Amino acid sequence: MSDRTAIEWTDATWNPIIGCSVISPGCTNCYAMRLAGTRLKNHPTREGLTIETKAGPVWNGEVRLREDELRAPLRWTRPRNIFVCAHADLFAEQVPWSWIDKVFAIMAQAAHHTYQVLTKRPDEAKRYIDALPARRLGTGHSALDNAPWPLPNVHLGVSVEDKPRADERIPILLATPAAKRWISAEPLLGPLNLTRLKAPIHVPEDADMDWRFDALNAGDIYEYDAGDGYWDSGDGPWHEGLDWVVVGGESGPGSRPMHPDWATRIRDDCANAGVPFLFKQWGNWLPVSQMADGMSDDLYHPAPKSNPEGRRRCKVANLVLSRDGHQPRPGDPREDLAGEGSMLMFEVGKKAAGRLLDGVEHNGMPGRD
Repeated sequence: MSDRTAIEWTDATWNPIIGCSVISPGCTNCYAMRLAGTRLKNHPTREGLTIETKAGPVWNGEVRLREDELRAPLRWTRPRNIFVCAHADLFAEQVPWSWIDKVFAIMAQAAHHTYQVLTKRPDEAKRYIDALPARRLGTGHSALDNAPWPLPNVHLGVSVEDKPRADERIPILLATPAAKRWISAEPLLGPLNLTRLKAPIHVPEDADMDWRFDALNAGDIYEYDAGDGYWDSGDGPWHEGLDWVVVGGESGPGSRPMHPDWATRIRDDCANAGVPFLFKQWGNWLPVSQMADGMSDDLYHPAPKSNPEGRRRCKVANLVLSRDGHQPRPGDPREDLAGEGSMLMFEVGKKAAGRLLDGVEHNGMPGRD
């Protein structure tokens, strides 16, 4: 728990549940997992929640309810944005509904706060949220008995690190009752086109059509590639749109780079749709195209005095990242290194990389209805 945090998109963190399990590539370098298996591995709240592997500590699937943490938002009198379960997934398969009931009861009772719930398991979130109206009188929590539903102060989000996870998770999110719906594309590990997400299959004959839809705008229009250079459209079931988008690169040991085109594409699509956009960070890796004048030169040692025109050695790790996320290695075809959209990336560290995108700090946030 912390009523202050360095996370750029929230004001405080609240951790009534601790523990999780790895389910997708975005989990690989999870900060909370690493912390639970290193600095806090002997702390009573984290002890026994991870196992040691060659790659480092990994969540073992055990989850733990912290009764002492549950009432923290009631003690915070100043309204604030609160990131719920920063060291867990509220909707992890191992978390019983009785625990989730307790969390939602506090969110209903401390209604002066806005709660940001982020999950990688939107199917579990939808199952719980769809069921609660019919069962909340039996939860034993009076705060839920007459609360409006969905709770107006709970913003539900999903983590989407790449296209497969976006196609899988965002449609479920948009079909789930929520006051606000948002995504965190952090760590962003590949290109995303939020205006042409893979649509759910509503009828069998749609299975071969590869229908797409715009997740940034609510509507009932769907598109498919006609194969002649054009997209054809048709109407279908109504879908909601996203209310907020957060994008960020990865930081910490073993971090993976984010191509600038991935971030700028999402920024521009959000601007066109009028959806608030927040750029959280570059992470450890900064593209040469985003560096201030002279910064890239400072990353190299001077040329040897014996050979002033000789090759200069770089002080930090660097690599070439293609637009599709491929990292050419020694022995790859030379043309791959110079492919269109390829970007030279330098591992300068999170602080030096900063959070400016094309020289601008993006801090878009959704309002509260």
